[in-house]
Amino acid sequence: MKRLDDYAAGPDFASGDGWKHASVHLRLPCEGVTNASEEEAPTFEVKGVYYRSLTEVIKSAFQETVAKTFHFTPFQLLWHHSENPEDPPVRLISELYNSDAFIEEHEKIRSQPRDCTLETAVAAIMPASDSTHLANFGTASLWPIYAFFGNQSKYDRGKPSNFAAHHLAYLPSLPDTIQDAYRAIFGKSATAAVLTHLKRDLIHEIWELLLDEDFMHAYVHGIVILCADGITRRIFPRFFTYSADYPEKVLLASIKSLAACPCPCCFVKKDQIGALGTHADRLRRMKPRVDDARRQDKVETTRRWIFERGYAIACKAVQRVLDPLSMVPTRNAFSKRLSSFGFDFHSMFVPDLLHEFELGVWKAVFTHLLRLLYAIGGDAIQKLNKRYSDFSQLSHTICIHLADLQVSTSAYVWPRHHPSLQQ
Repeated sequence: MKRLDDYAAGPDFASGDGWKHASVHLRLPCEGVTNASEEEAPTFEVKGVYYRSLTEVIKSAFQETVAKTFHFTPFQLLWHHSENPEDPPVRLISELYNSDAFIEEHEKIRSQPRDCTLETAVAAIMPASDSTHLANFGTASLWPIYAFFGNQSKYDRGKPSNFAAHHLAYLPSLPDTIQDAYRAIFGKSATAAVLTHLKRDLIHEIWELLLDEDFMHAYVHGIVILCADGITRRIFPRFFTYSADYPEKVLLASIKSLAACPCPCCFVKKDQIGALGTHADRLRRMKPRVDDARRQDKVETTRRWIFERGYAIACKAVQRVLDPLSMVPTRNAFSKRLSSFGFDFHSMFVPDLLHEFELGVWKAVFTHLLRLLYAIGGDAIQKLNKRYSDFSQLSHTICIHLADLQVSTSAYVWPRHHPSLQQ
């Protein structure tokens, strides 16, 4: 009991595991208040940022026993689909380490001049984050960031016993005391637009904390690591994908949620989403968002107006510059740190199958089909339940409730040739 009491009185995150505690400062804008520069604007300190050094996480991951299965040299995977040897093989992309992006980055690093004979390799960082509530009641929540590595097979990453998810940070929310501090400084409460702006700035300030000087040195010059297989390599960290649901994607991409151009990767209009899958839609998506000087200049210009001239964040002048592309006046941490090295953060964002398909498109379509069966009446729902129960793999795992049309699943086995499914 004494050991439990001592543990409860200690810090939430043990420093022996590499955890650090820090705080970030947010610049406070206010309509009608001018400053000589943004650096002279009042600040608000957000405490409770717990994080681990990204370079230390990389070193730890490549020295663990499971790193013996890591792929350090990318390759192309070809499938001979025909018995005729003259037929060309088909290119297969099944893992990150046999994708074009990984191969190109590997060759780019190898072509750089270096003054050592160590083998070079890419540390394919795949961050993931998801804000979650800890209970069905109360306000307890966590916002963790994890780091996966694409050098490891997706089948190994999916095994909990391999501990492939490396805790990187826990993001705090904007504290409730922000209004008290804002009123103490400006004599009035912060508007909804100001609070939204501060929430956007908060996540990018924390990512700037993670992309520290040690990481930037490793990004350019690499980290010398004695890997788990006994070979010393110079590892160059690179970002490839970022997995997050849509609300977090718009925060990370520095765009407005569900605005005129809602996609974090391209400029498709909201009223054009209905054309998904058509030839015109494919042509529109061939013009992706680009983190170029023009985008960065718009952000810097509007921030000068907000902090130096006292413009409101939601004023017409700011909207006239940013709204056509659904941009926001937030400096993107990935752009600030990595754009000079040719990295475009828009290319990181990939579909989140859990939130966007399984809990989004598929669940919505399936729920709508159930509503149709319920509208038909009779025993349509009971017949569907009977057909699901005919599958031995799905027995007692799917249950459809008439009252609220909820679907509870614990298996995803769908035999394609079962007679009941053909019916």
